[in-house]
Amino acid sequence: MNKCVKVGDKIIGDGHPCFVIAEIGINHNGSVDLAKKMIDIAVATGCDAVKFQKRTVDVVYSKEELARERKSVFGNTNGDLKRGLEFGHKEYQQIDKYCKKKNIMWFASCWDEGSVDFISQFDPPCYKIASASLTDDNLLKHIKSKGKPIFLSTGMSTMKQIKHAVEILGEKKLIIMHCTSTYPSNSDEMNLRVIETFKKNFNCPIGYSGHERGISPSVIAVVLGANAVERHITTDRTNWGSDQAASLETAGLYHMIRDIKQVPMLLGNGKKVVYPRELPIIDKLRRVK
Repeated sequence: MNKCVKVGDKIIGDGHPCFVIAEIGINHNGSVDLAKKMIDIAVATGCDAVKFQKRTVDVVYSKEELARERKSVFGNTNGDLKRGLEFGHKEYQQIDKYCKKKNIMWFASCWDEGSVDFISQFDPPCYKIASASLTDDNLLKHIKSKGKPIFLSTGMSTMKQIKHAVEILGEKKLIIMHCTSTYPSNSDEMNLRVIETFKKNFNCPIGYSGHERGISPSVIAVVLGANAVERHITTDRTNWGSDQAASLETAGLYHMIRDIKQVPMLLGNGKKVVYPRELPIIDKLRRVK
């Protein structure tokens, strides 16, 4: 049995309820009001936490990438879009206050050291390392220095790269998330048995960060032993934005959490028994008793 990690008032690990993260990410489209609506969705459906993304745009992206032509409601370049999607101190103050009011944890994927320090002022219960950042040793060390639990996404990464990241981070406060970084992911890209591989190779909780359409892979991930599940959420999958198509609306999120909660009961304890409700059926149908 892999060891457990405490995040806020929740325990993540084998024998405990699956920890569900609603990834708001950048689906707020630069609007705090829209972010609050998604926080409401997460609370109403029973999520344990909501997650955002934080970047120092001029650090994470090159000048050439920021200057690339890309039309959006914020302007005509990729830089206009990235800056328009980035919340600052005022917006995160509102988010922090709202999440406390709604009694739900929030944290963020921090893509650079400055963003880690920015988010740290809100004393988050944990940090998330995005798949794109898994090979950034300096960022990993900086996040580890905060002393909080860490979720590590593993999309786009080899086992060698993942093991190197784990060597830096240590397993004491780590939750490793199986992930495929395609949006949305196809069925032949899920490879959910990697969850079992991770459980054999690492002594920490293992989770699943999904970008698929629908909910079945996320539920199957829990059947295979995932201790945490992270899914992007949205108010409307037809909203503009690169992550919307790989996100769940309210109904989908509700059904996913409902089904995840049923998994332990459905799996049972593995001991074959005759249930009391079967006894009348035996009397009715079995010729030889």
